[in-house]
Amino acid sequence: MIALSLAEIAEIVGGQAHDIPDPATLVTGPVVIDSREVRAGSLFAAFAGEHVDGHDYAERAVAAGAVAVLAARPVGAPAIVVDDVQTALGALARAVVERLGTDVVALTGSAGKTSTKDLIAQVLDRHAPTVWTPGSLNNEIGLPLTALRASDETRHLVLEMGARGIGHIRYLAGLTPPRIGLVLNVGTAHIGEFGGREQIAEAKGELVEALPSAEEGGIAVLNADDPLVRAMASRTKARVTLFGEADEAAVRAENVHLTENGQPSFRLHTPTGCSDVTLRLYGEHHVSNALAAAAVAHELGMPVEEIATALSEAGTLSRWRMEVTERPDGVTIVNDAYNANPESMRAALRALAAMGRAAQARGARTWAVLGKMAELGDASLVEHDAVGRLAVRLNVSKLVAVGDREASWLQLGAYNEGSWGEESVHVSDAQAAVDLLRRELRPGDVVLVKASRSVGLEQVALALLDTEGEVTGR
Repeated sequence: MIALSLAEIAEIVGGQAHDIPDPATLVTGPVVIDSREVRAGSLFAAFAGEHVDGHDYAERAVAAGAVAVLAARPVGAPAIVVDDVQTALGALARAVVERLGTDVVALTGSAGKTSTKDLIAQVLDRHAPTVWTPGSLNNEIGLPLTALRASDETRHLVLEMGARGIGHIRYLAGLTPPRIGLVLNVGTAHIGEFGGREQIAEAKGELVEALPSAEEGGIAVLNADDPLVRAMASRTKARVTLFGEADEAAVRAENVHLTENGQPSFRLHTPTGCSDVTLRLYGEHHVSNALAAAAVAHELGMPVEEIATALSEAGTLSRWRMEVTERPDGVTIVNDAYNANPESMRAALRALAAMGRAAQARGARTWAVLGKMAELGDASLVEHDAVGRLAVRLNVSKLVAVGDREASWLQLGAYNEGSWGEESVHVSDAQAAVDLLRRELRPGDVVLVKASRSVGLEQVALALLDTEGEVTGR
């Protein structure tokens, strides 16, 4: 982050200096919340978690090179003591972003946030120095930590914003006020917590409400193909630009098709011209993500040819999101186990079907190893049943449903759709799935692994890629 003295930081966050020999000492390293990530010049923010209290690691952090600790109490080491560490961290992030004057791009949506953020980051980084959210650290702690990585050279700050309730995105947007706000879609992720898609739309739309007016440079980038997102145009004073496959979208795709490997290819149209794109990612759902990234890049002044080249060269930055690995024996493992909701599950199954067409033509098979989609509330049975049915409709060769009640609903859906033989099977846990697959996989097979993060189904993919490995505890 930009160099600030401990005295300046104390003033920004409203804190009191404790055991600080020289208030003029500069914080020149990253702000971190894990003492193992401390580097020379760091500021260590001590959070009291459910199982671990960062205050207990304060002296270790200082010994490792931190110049001070941002803490809720004195810690026997140089510290800035505040009433609430999270609030102080947010105040520091806002102050740094305001001093830098960098363009802040914020995005949200029910599905595809992290993949789209990774695309935007890679495209914009070709244009000018860019800092972006690592992984999906998109909450009240992860977002300010990302913002504090910005420096004097940073031109673009790309921030993913998640929400688990009304007011969450409004809070995040207040920490790092965006000039460009992107809303991807409104789906059913966390519908059990929100209560319905309209409530989800209400929460996601807080992003466009937080944007500055069109006269002040505010831009709302909205999905023309999602009616709930498109309706958010009435909730913002910013200028609205649309992306999607609709004719009226300013940034749109034509001639969308998949390569033999299941990678999307299309003609990108922007207000300044057209260019062809073939993504390195898998699945047609990434077309919408790429259009969103292109719309943001266009608004920031990138020419269409440069956008298309950057999109065509972009890869996956975040782990366990459609990670495609071919084993030496020809089996392809698709690790998409970071998270799952009905929309992303359907997209992943369609991607598997596209990737598997060539394999099936050669006599190989496609496998969908699926687990629970969490936080669906009363819709859970119906949604799991629907995913099982879709696997059959897409001609997925084998469905392996992993886990308890929700897994049985996945298999029930497949059974009710006509999967009566050995096309679907229900196993108790990840190790049972690994044992089954190791017995039955053949060269050329394609295996998709996907479930909500809490299931830990990435262990199946990791074990299959390590022929000697076993599933380990989480």
